[in-house]
Amino acid sequence: MRLKLNGIRDKRVLAAMEKVPRHEFVSEEHLLAAYEDRPLPIGYGQTISQPYIVALMTELLELKEDDRVLEIGAGSGYQAAILAELVKHVYTVEIIEELAARAEKTLRALGYKNVKFKTGDGYFGWQEESPFNAIIVTAAPEEVPPPLKEQLAEGGRMVIPVGPPQGVQALWKFTKQGKTFAAENHGLVRFVPFTRK
Repeated sequence: MRLKLNGIRDKRVLAAMEKVPRHEFVSEEHLLAAYEDRPLPIGYGQTISQPYIVALMTELLELKEDDRVLEIGAGSGYQAAILAELVKHVYTVEIIEELAARAEKTLRALGYKNVKFKTGDGYFGWQEESPFNAIIVTAAPEEVPPPLKEQLAEGGRMVIPVGPPQGVQALWKFTKQGKTFAAENHGLVRFVPFTRK
């Protein structure tokens, strides 16, 4: 598998990537490109991330089966499906109502029952369901939203692209240690800007 050649090692992540049918999350016009390793447009100025980046970000979360995971930016629902293969509880927030509705419909049709949806501004996370063992952000804010840091459990991991809306950003992993956050930079990435109300 190409993901393995590109350095993805987590067997559970590789199995989830193998199992989830990416073609179910792309539009008809992009079906032929569904399994290419590149992002694809899903409407409303948003994209479905390239498989390698989905696998990398998921692997960096170091997920355990009983983890509670918050995703900011449901988009097509593809990343949520990968997470749902790995943990018992996935909470996903999407600001664009039409995308949230479509993603929820797709996930339900595929039989995923462990994903809970909320339509709203992801900057504020999902306070009522916190704390989370892991948070993944699939759009790039210019700085890490403080509410997301607050909603991480002790020892929790957050994977998030941070940087200017145009151009490249850095992919960061933060691990909560008491009142501090250990930070690791995992290279340059290009994500759509973080959308606010």
